[in-house]
Amino acid sequence: MQERVAAGGPALRRADPRDLARRYGILIAFAVLCVVLALVNDNFLSTRNILNVLRQTAINGILAIGMTFVILARGIDLSVGSVVALAGIVAASLATTSSTAMVAGGPYPAALAILVGLAVGAACGAVNGAIVARFNVPSFVVTLAMLSAARGLALLYAEGRPVPALTEGFRAMGTGSVLGVPMPVVIFAGVFLVAWWVLNQSRFGRQVYAVGGNPHAATVSGISVPFVRLSVFVISGALAGLAGMMLAARTGSALTQAGIAYELDAIAAVVIGGTSLAGGVGRVTGTLIGALLIGVMNNGLDLMGVESYYQQVIKGVLIVAAVMLDQSRSRRD
Repeated sequence: MQERVAAGGPALRRADPRDLARRYGILIAFAVLCVVLALVNDNFLSTRNILNVLRQTAINGILAIGMTFVILARGIDLSVGSVVALAGIVAASLATTSSTAMVAGGPYPAALAILVGLAVGAACGAVNGAIVARFNVPSFVVTLAMLSAARGLALLYAEGRPVPALTEGFRAMGTGSVLGVPMPVVIFAGVFLVAWWVLNQSRFGRQVYAVGGNPHAATVSGISVPFVRLSVFVISGALAGLAGMMLAARTGSALTQAGIAYELDAIAAVVIGGTSLAGGVGRVTGTLIGALLIGVMNNGLDLMGVESYYQQVIKGVLIVAAVMLDQSRSRRD
C-alpha cells in the first residue's frame, strides 16, 4: 500500500514544470517585470509611483473585468471605448456647472448622474446582447456597429464639445481617496471582488462558464443561453459606463473622443491574463494580473523615457504571444 502511494500517490507526485508554467506563467512574468523595473529605476517601488500605477490601471482594469464576462461566454465587445465616451458625456452633462453644457435644471446630485451613466452603459450593452442573443449575429459585428453608433451619439449629444466644470461631488470618484488610497483604486478593487464572487461562487457564474464551454450542452441542461449572453453584455456595458465616468471625473471634463482604442487594452488584459478567446476558460484573477502587467509595463517604460510608440509595439507583441499560448494550450487539452 505504501509503495503504491509512493509510486503514484498525489501527495508525492512531482509537479510538471510545464503545468506550473501554464497555471502561474502570467504571475511569474508580472513578478519578473516588477523586479527588473525596480532594479532599473529607484523610483519604481516608491509609494507614490505604486499608487499612480494602480490609479492608471483602474479604468482599463474595470473595462477588462466586463470584457472577461463577455469572452468567457464566447463573445467579444469592441464597443466599450465608445461607450466610455457616451456614458461619460451624458453623466457629466448632469453634473456640470457650465451653462452651455448642463441639462436644464442642473447641476443634479452626483449620485443621480452616476446612476444615469451606469444606465446608459447598461443600455448599450443590452442592445448588443439582445441582437447577439435573439438573432444570433456574431458579437464581433454587433459591437463593431455599436462602436460607431455610440461614438456618433456622444458627438450628437454634446454637439462635438467637451463637458467641463464638473461638480466636486462627481469629481470625487476620480480624484478623491479613502485612507490615502485613490478612489479609482477603491472602486476597481470593489468591482474585482464582486466579479470574483459572481464568477466563482454564484449560480450565474457557473452558467457563464457553461455557456462559454458548450452552448448546446448548456441549453440541454436547462440554462437559458440567450439570457446569459444578454447579461454578460449588460455587465460589460455598465462597467464601461462606470469607467467613462471615472475618466471624466479624474480629468475634470468629459470628452467626445475619450476611450478611443480602450477596447484593445481591455482585450489585451483579458487574453494576457489567460482567458481563452474560445470561451469557457479563464479567471478574473488572471485578468487582474493582466491589467496590472500592462499598467506596470507602461509605467516602467515611461520612467525609462521610452516613447509611447514603442509601448504600442510591445503591447501588440504581448497580445500575439498570449493568443499563441492560448492556441497551444487548446491543442494540448
